[in-house]
Amino acid sequence: MAAIMGRHISVMDVMADRAQAVVLKEESPQLVETGKAVAEPGSDLAASPERFINRELSWLHFNRRVLEEAENPQHPLFEKVRFLSISANNLDEFFMVRVAGLKGQVRAGIADKSPDGLTPSEQLVRIGEAVSSLASDQQARWRELREELKAANILLVDADSLKKADRVWLEDYFLQYIFPVLTPLAIDPAHPFPFIPNLGFSITFQLARTSDGRAMNALIRVPQKIERFIRIPTADSGTVRMMTLEQATGLFIPKLFPGYAVKGQGAFRIVRDSDVEVEEEAEDLVRLFESALKRRRRGSAIRLEMEAAMPAELRRFVQRALAVADDEVFLVDGMLALGELSQLLSIDRPDLEFVPYNPRFPERIRDHAGDCFAAIRQKDLIVHHPYESFDAVVQFLQQAARDPDVIAIKQTLYRTSKDSQIVRALVEAAEAGKSVTAVVELKARFDEEANIRWARDLERAGAQVVYGFFELKTHSKLSQVVRREGGALVSYVHVGTGNYHPVTARIYTDLSFFTSDPVIARDVGRIFNFVTGYAEPAELEKMAVSPVNLRQRICEHIAEEIAHAKAGRPAAIWMKDNALVDPEIIDRLYDASRAGVAVDLVVRGICCLRPGLPGLSENIRVKSIIGRFLEHSRVYCFGSGHGLPHPKAAVYISSADMMPRNLDRRVEALCPILNPTVHEQVLDQIMVANFKDNEQSWQLLPDGSSKRIKAAAGEEPFNAHKYFMTNPSLSGRGKSLKESSPRNLSRRAERA
Repeated sequence: MAAIMGRHISVMDVMADRAQAVVLKEESPQLVETGKAVAEPGSDLAASPERFINRELSWLHFNRRVLEEAENPQHPLFEKVRFLSISANNLDEFFMVRVAGLKGQVRAGIADKSPDGLTPSEQLVRIGEAVSSLASDQQARWRELREELKAANILLVDADSLKKADRVWLEDYFLQYIFPVLTPLAIDPAHPFPFIPNLGFSITFQLARTSDGRAMNALIRVPQKIERFIRIPTADSGTVRMMTLEQATGLFIPKLFPGYAVKGQGAFRIVRDSDVEVEEEAEDLVRLFESALKRRRRGSAIRLEMEAAMPAELRRFVQRALAVADDEVFLVDGMLALGELSQLLSIDRPDLEFVPYNPRFPERIRDHAGDCFAAIRQKDLIVHHPYESFDAVVQFLQQAARDPDVIAIKQTLYRTSKDSQIVRALVEAAEAGKSVTAVVELKARFDEEANIRWARDLERAGAQVVYGFFELKTHSKLSQVVRREGGALVSYVHVGTGNYHPVTARIYTDLSFFTSDPVIARDVGRIFNFVTGYAEPAELEKMAVSPVNLRQRICEHIAEEIAHAKAGRPAAIWMKDNALVDPEIIDRLYDASRAGVAVDLVVRGICCLRPGLPGLSENIRVKSIIGRFLEHSRVYCFGSGHGLPHPKAAVYISSADMMPRNLDRRVEALCPILNPTVHEQVLDQIMVANFKDNEQSWQLLPDGSSKRIKAAAGEEPFNAHKYFMTNPSLSGRGKSLKESSPRNLSRRAERA
């Protein structure tokens, strides 16, 4: 790690050299996904679709990294279960949105190829193969976790292990809490097969009437509001015994179908298309989305999961009734709906969970007795969530609502909580007579209904509610507070990388930047005017906004780094985001690599760039961090002829990932970090710690897969999340804490 001591040497240089050597030496010369040879220098791979990794397959690789956290020995048992649950829920949403979209293209006869050269049909074949393996591994991991839970005295019991007293208790519980909400349905010409909603869980039966043996098929839809796991009393206070709802229901079928004997049974679950289609010429956006939400629950079937133990004849009956194709049927050798395993985490076992973490409140605001405006006037600051409390953002808006000198508040709302303090503050401000403008995004997938409700509450309070562009999502995270001070108007601005959502702010890593810089404030005002009045912000001074010039700004910086490299000056690019998909940005990064620019990327999820390929991307290294917190902040850094990290580097935070939708079809903000202390925090503390992490990081390989990064012999273990939990931020204190920076920690370790 000696190279870290040099100010102008990338903190990744030593590790990158090692990683590159591993890739070039150990990786197969074949690209796993395409089966084509890796290009040698001078080949035409730079112009081939094979230079890209398929977007959907890259997402599946990401979800496999999430699954593999379910066996991370550093995580407590309940957290392993949580990661398995997240992986399963992720897969459901993947089918509801991404697979649904591909199937829609196939039905429409669309054969356009993705950037990596695959038609929708070809992508579905590849997805099917990858999902089959992933789902099988999820079940295998659940079987292992079930044994680990058993060792921790948490038992998932089956019917054959129940004692007589257990059955008596279960029968009483069933009759009181389950029987009243179940509706047994006979399936015959008079009782057609019912509609099964998205993610609906059902049990189907082959029955025979005891009087004459007459056969009948039947079904029970399991209400989604009932808890999946039933806790069975036990004399041992240290032991918890649980049984699944479907198993308990299966014990008492005669209560639901008296006079019938069960000949066969099995559970199934359906996943439906949940993407809302929006007509372009809608006159009333709110009314359109209300009707679209109702249509969503009746979307076409995308995936049918059935227990493998279900009799074949019964499986065919369900498949025909739901009109599901053979390639949409998935037999599950294990437990359906693994996403519901999160319900087990309600068991009171704090020893099996992460030690609770209480975020710090920014000390600079505390030093000013909670006066956010005074703290911001002193100097720009950035709040690093979840390590620092989201209460700082809430307090900023609450103070604005109650301050008699504040005359106007402008706010974007993409996602927020059900009981939003942000919205309540805006309502309070509007009711107090302040000018409040709220840009509410109705197209925030799965949050449309909540956003409609907030919009109406704000309108009733007197706020101006704007729904933004019909064809663009307003995804930028901006607040602007205008205040009278000394006979003038001063603007205080918040620019965020994450949503105004206090719940997700406790688990997502995001950045909240506060400034009263008049130049940034003017730019934020122009972006609001762009959304509310369609006035394109042609005169932005420091910021950039998509779809107007954010892409152009990123490309210009990449071009500048290429020019620096060709002139023999230090050249480096650091990026941290959730997804890297955009073909143009990827090609520009390939150009930078070929020119000798050192490119280091932290991409949590989808990455369509192939790193480490000779002649194309040998100077590009990509890692992904999966851990206790969900990496969500977006940071873009360019050495500007000085290398990275450096005080003169160009540093930005943004709401935008490098995806076509963010760059071309959304309103996103890119904000420069100009204050030296904030600049140092973002570049030298946050970015360096992300690159230095070797305990929860994955190296992305040229074929799109990844492998866990492990500390080399003699290398100091470093966990970025633990570091941020135990070290104060730089700008939040108003001064530089050089002894706690990740690079200085390394130097102290070397001296020791």
